[in-house]
Amino acid sequence: MQQDQKVPIQAWITTFAGTSINLCLGILYAWSIWKSALVNVDLAGQKFPADSMNAGWTYLTNAQAATPFTLCVIIFAVFMIPGGKIQDKISPKFGATLGGLLLAAGCILAGLMKSYTGLLVGFGILGGMGMGIGYAAPTPAALKWFGPKKRGLVAGLVVGGYGGAALYIGYLGQYLIDKYGVTGSFIGLGTFFAVVVIIAGQLLKTPEEGYVPPGVDNTQDKGAASYVASWTTAEMSKTWQCYALIFMFILTTQSGLLIISSAKGILASTAKDIPFFLANAWILVSFGGFVNAAGRVGTGAYSDKIGRTNAYALNCGISALCLFSLPMVIASKNVLLLFVVVGIAYWQYGGGLALMPSFTADFFGAKNLGANYGIVFIGWGCGVFVARLGGWIQDVTGSLNYAFYLSGALLILGVILAKVVTRPNYEAYHGKEDTESVRV
Repeated sequence: MQQDQKVPIQAWITTFAGTSINLCLGILYAWSIWKSALVNVDLAGQKFPADSMNAGWTYLTNAQAATPFTLCVIIFAVFMIPGGKIQDKISPKFGATLGGLLLAAGCILAGLMKSYTGLLVGFGILGGMGMGIGYAAPTPAALKWFGPKKRGLVAGLVVGGYGGAALYIGYLGQYLIDKYGVTGSFIGLGTFFAVVVIIAGQLLKTPEEGYVPPGVDNTQDKGAASYVASWTTAEMSKTWQCYALIFMFILTTQSGLLIISSAKGILASTAKDIPFFLANAWILVSFGGFVNAAGRVGTGAYSDKIGRTNAYALNCGISALCLFSLPMVIASKNVLLLFVVVGIAYWQYGGGLALMPSFTADFFGAKNLGANYGIVFIGWGCGVFVARLGGWIQDVTGSLNYAFYLSGALLILGVILAKVVTRPNYEAYHGKEDTESVRV
């Protein structure tokens, strides 16, 4: 039978504690602020002036500045797997606390070392580990309290904190750089994040054994529409749908990371004749953070109504058109149109991060969601390749135009794949009679 009870108050406490944690872990989206402070292609390899606030640091090329970002994303994705296992087997509290401490240590180390190596080790490796372990804790913990009719919305609320972080991190990071230099911004943010994540992490809980979310069938009637078997990670990895979800994650991620890693520079190129925007290019980063967060909540909510597949295809299709048009928008110097086009790209990217944990729970059940989503999340890490390639293209050609065209084409491929993927049938994969797959 289906359970009609309301979800406990702890379900919502876990949800919004997770949002708070992700508001801190979302420091990744402020990378373009540090990138802009450190990149000078003409002076690359030279030290900042001795009387500069950033004395001790060395100027970087665009490709060099993209590497710590790329490394952080890859490590983030890899450590989602052990992070998910920690969430499933130990507790989300432990995972969130460990993740926050690692991220803080990485930021402080990067600031103190004042070097490219410090950025790679501190932000890239330790920061990526902290983000992966910390990010793996709140979303699965929250989703285990809810049935499929609210999964999209809840996932959107939790991961919305990560995207929304750019709302304040962009401004705060720039303020700290202007007042205390790059070193001060790293140390200040790292210390602040450790305190918040440790406190909020103590509020995360998962349901007790035997809990059945509202709207979920708890009988053994495996033909029921609401029934989804609890797949282990080993079982999931034997299905083609597992790899389809990973690839779908790559496709929805790559365009967003390309924009995120270059947002400040894109606005500077478009508004080069407008002094206000040149002096406040962080505004596009913060705007992107707002739309990114809104896209997670909004996409999650309407995916509960129109289905994950339709929501994914809708987002990718519209965003592809925006990526194709972005070179023309930049050339037109139309700042208002730039905000619209970039906003849609941010919405699509944020929406993907709400859809993919929901897809994973819909396809493979909620019991082992932490570890299972950790596997699917590999796609997010692989999606950074276009951002890395974009840095190289920009150094060679002087613009990101060809990267935008490539990114748009990959989004079209995502629309096609979304229309093909179906929920796997547990009985069929275990040698029993097959039944019709269910499109989600």
